[in-house]
Amino acid sequence: MMSKHIGSNFEDFLVEEGMLADAKATAIKRVLAFQLQQEMEKMHISKKALAEKMSTSRSSVDRLLDPNNPSVTLLTLEAAAEAIGKRLTISLA
Repeated sequence: MMSKHIGSNFEDFLVEEGMLADAKATAIKRVLAFQLQQEMEKMHISKKALAEKMSTSRSSVDRLLDPNNPSVTLLTLEAAAEAIGKRLTISLA
């Protein structure tokens, strides 16, 4: 018996399974968390210091840096970018 997925690509599989949006959101969040962590290390900024610059709690920063937690608001991302001297850009492609 042939699999219905033979010859298709992984994105097609995710679409068929209804998982594409979640997979993309998780991938984007992981990249953003990684980039923020890299900037923090480069600037020698601790989580506590970042939280203070963002006027938020350390647990909020922990959620922001958690690559497996895709639930983050644009306001939080904007505040984090501003706190490290960066600009958040988002576009539709």
